[in-house]
Amino acid sequence: MSLKDKRIVIGISGGIAAYKAVELVRLLISGGAKVRVCMTKNGTKFVTPLTFEAITGEKVIWDMFSQEGPEMLHISWARYGDLIAIAPATANIISKLAHGIADDFLTTMILAAGCPILICPSMNSKMYQNPVISQNIELLRNRGIRVMEPSEGELACGEIGPGRLPDPEDILYEIRYLLSSKDLEGRRIVVTAGPTWEAIDPVRFITNRSSGKMGYALAREAYLRGAEVALISGPSNERPPRGVEFVEINSAREMKDAVIDRAEGADAIIKAAAVSDYRPRYMAKSKIKKGLESLTIELVKNPDILSELGKKRSK
Repeated sequence: MSLKDKRIVIGISGGIAAYKAVELVRLLISGGAKVRVCMTKNGTKFVTPLTFEAITGEKVIWDMFSQEGPEMLHISWARYGDLIAIAPATANIISKLAHGIADDFLTTMILAAGCPILICPSMNSKMYQNPVISQNIELLRNRGIRVMEPSEGELACGEIGPGRLPDPEDILYEIRYLLSSKDLEGRRIVVTAGPTWEAIDPVRFITNRSSGKMGYALAREAYLRGAEVALISGPSNERPPRGVEFVEINSAREMKDAVIDRAEGADAIIKAAAVSDYRPRYMAKSKIKKGLESLTIELVKNPDILSELGKKRSK
């Protein structure tokens, strides 16, 4: 899904993760989007408006009265955007939006918006897990606002847990999801990806050079277009796409079982994996010693997954 000429408004509230919004805006512009930025006054304490003006080439709004003027920008900006995303969204801004408080440019613009809205929380773990914040997030979701789950890890305060702003690439992915046509909604799609490993002993295996990139890309695009997606993958360095069922396997036989288990009810099965045609007949129980002058490994044919699917379909 292309972001070319999509009009996106990024709202930035006052949290330490505001610096990540710089990369998010850069990614959006690199994808062809037209981006405007508005900030809370506290947001400007962490990153200056000038930074975003330099990146976007657009005026940044952070004060309702000294910048607004007679053109009522909080209304025109609300109409401008194909999507509004708040990243980072602090506990304060989430609570304001949940209860309809409009006391600055960002919150007033949100109340006037009719486009999709994405909230990207960022705060201390205890704050995020506070029942008040949980209830406010639920209120927003019940109104049709998309709220991402924060990432987990070490926070700026030194504590570890949920509350980190999702990576800019993940926020970009969520934006693409919200803006994509859902022409595959209601469809179930199974995608296979990557290589398989066929064990010789507990250390060594036979494999191939498949990276899995094609299968991961297909699964990602199917999800963005509204499909329910299961991605069955051999070992790969690719990141599993958000929103899909991810099944990690090693061998061809494991892949066969995983595909057969999910085949019933699937509208499409896309086989992008590089499945090994053969495997060693026997796997050594311990590492084979290197002292042997020669080594013969007998190979046997792996199951043909496509053929197995055909047999099940014909029954």
